[in-house]
Amino acid sequence: MITLKTKEEIALMKKAGEILASCHKEIAKIIKPGITTMEIDQFVEKYLQRHGATPEQKGYHGYPYATCASVNDVICHGFPNKNPLKEGDIVTIDMVVNLNGWLADSAWSYPVGKVSDEARRLLKVTKECLYKGIEKAVIGNRIGDISHAIQSYAESEGFSVVRDFVGHAIGKDMHEDPQVPHFGPAGKGPRLKEGMVITIEPMINTGKFHSKVDPDGWTARTADKSLSAQYEHTIAITSEGPVILTEQ
Repeated sequence: MITLKTKEEIALMKKAGEILASCHKEIAKIIKPGITTMEIDQFVEKYLQRHGATPEQKGYHGYPYATCASVNDVICHGFPNKNPLKEGDIVTIDMVVNLNGWLADSAWSYPVGKVSDEARRLLKVTKECLYKGIEKAVIGNRIGDISHAIQSYAESEGFSVVRDFVGHAIGKDMHEDPQVPHFGPAGKGPRLKEGMVITIEPMINTGKFHSKVDPDGWTARTADKSLSAQYEHTIAITSEGPVILTEQ
C-alpha cells in the first residue's frame, strides 16, 4: 500500500534529511587514504547522537552497524571494517537517519585520494543518473519514467545498472511501497502522486550488472569484480516538483 505524506510530515522528514546531508559533508572532509570504514561508521554514530538522531540501519534485521560502507567492487550493504582505505579506492557510505520517528535515506560515493580516470567517470555518471531520475519525479509520471531515464543514460555512457537492488518509498518505515527500480521501460509502474516520498538510488557498474552476495548474507558485489558506485537522495513528490529532502 502506498502511503502519502502530509506537508507537515514531509517537513519532519526534511529535518532528518538535513542532519543526514550535513553528516555526509563532514564525511567528505575526513575520507583519505589510511582511514578505515569502521572509523567512519563510529564518526557517523557519534555525529547523529550529537544531533538528536539515531542510525535506523543499526539493528535492522540484525544489521550491526550505523552505515553501509561499500568499497570498489561492493555494490551495497558492505560491512564497515578495520582495513585502511587506499589511494585510488572508491567507497559508498549509505545511511538512514531517524529523527523523532521520521526517516531520511542517502548514499554518496567518495574517491579516496587520486582515483583512476575510469573510477572518476563512474562517479560522475552515477551522480548524473541520480539527477536525471529526479527530473522525472513529478506528479503524473510513472515510476518507470524514473527507471528509464537512469538506465538509458547509464548505458549510453557505457555502464550498467544493477538489477537486484532498487529504491523504495520511505516514511516511518525504511522500506515502503512502491519499489523504485533504476531500469526498465518508461510509462510503467505506479503513477506518482503528491505526498509520495521515495528514494532514488542508482547503483552503476563499470562492468556487467550481475551481482553476488558474500557469505555474511549482506555484502553485495559485482559478479565480475568491476567497480560500482551509488548516489541516493530521498525525494518528496510535490505540486512544485520534486523536492530533495536529503540536502541542505
